[in-house]
Amino acid sequence: MKICIINGPNLNLLGTREPEVYGAQTFEDYLAILKDKFKNIQFEYFQSNVEGELINQLHEVGFSADAILLNAGAYTHTSVALGDAIKAIDSPVIELHISNTFAREDFRHTSYITPVAKGLIVGFGLDSYRLAVESVLG
Repeated sequence: MKICIINGPNLNLLGTREPEVYGAQTFEDYLAILKDKFKNIQFEYFQSNVEGELINQLHEVGFSADAILLNAGAYTHTSVALGDAIKAIDSPVIELHISNTFAREDFRHTSYITPVAKGLIVGFGLDSYRLAVESVLG
């Protein structure tokens, strides 16, 4: 099984960016834990701060991955283009967020991804990724 994790803007700064919101662990360290826990899954990981690169990555893996875990960061709330890209691919997309976006600023309550995603997981810290993997496994 192949699961692609795609992280959007500013998630390259996990571990240093607002640790009170996002925690003190880097994503690379957490990914190593995921790979160790789910040894039978082939994980691919991509991160970009550029909207078009995220769309290109969705196009690249969206016809071959068994699932895509997408944390689009702030683009969640602004990018019609990401929503359109998800509609154009075959692979199911799980939208996830480290923080509880509904407990934050009002603009974070709107998502252009949720209506086209298979599911949504928010607010469990980096463990949101584990929960997303488990949702794919059924």
